[in-house]
Amino acid sequence: MITIIDAGIGNFSAVANMLRHLEFEVEVCKHPDSIESITHLVLPGVGAFDPGVEGLQKSGWFDAILNLNPRVNILGICLGMQLFATKSEEGTKNGLGLIDATCRRFDNSKVRVPHLGWNQVTQVKNNRLLTNVTSDTRFYFSHSYYVDEFDLEVRTLETQYQVNFMAAFESKNLFGVQFHPEKSHKFGMEILKNFGNLPC
Repeated sequence: MITIIDAGIGNFSAVANMLRHLEFEVEVCKHPDSIESITHLVLPGVGAFDPGVEGLQKSGWFDAILNLNPRVNILGICLGMQLFATKSEEGTKNGLGLIDATCRRFDNSKVRVPHLGWNQVTQVKNNRLLTNVTSDTRFYFSHSYYVDEFDLEVRTLETQYQVNFMAAFESKNLFGVQFHPEKSHKFGMEILKNFGNLPC
């Protein structure tokens, strides 16, 4: 069973449809009513940082995520990954703080913002989500902010857009991808399939 958070901040339906296409059992949850049974949790996100934090707080998911069993596999997608950070230049609220990082905005005097469309990623370290995904693959991005480096040891994919930024990371059972796997065709499907097949 893969649990997808619906806190009003993400395109959860596209992620759910992709996972169901891959023949996983999926539940979409607005509120964390039974976190004890969760083994795989997806936090999708589209939009701004502060409303994302507020959505998690109002739904009860903010505290629930912080109190999950450490064996639970958690995947943050786009804004969902950014909400793992401590803070963002986009707002004033504190993020989940699961990673010691700050989200920074691309400089629109140097590149077009948002970073929108397909871009190539480079694998810099092994990641359990990258099984059967070749290096130098392209994924679909849509974001104006990126997670600034917090620990080079956990960075697994990077992308160039004004700066070399982290496109994916793995830290124990915590995973983040800045791109949208649900919009990235076969390679995105592999990412989600590998996540769903992680042992718990």
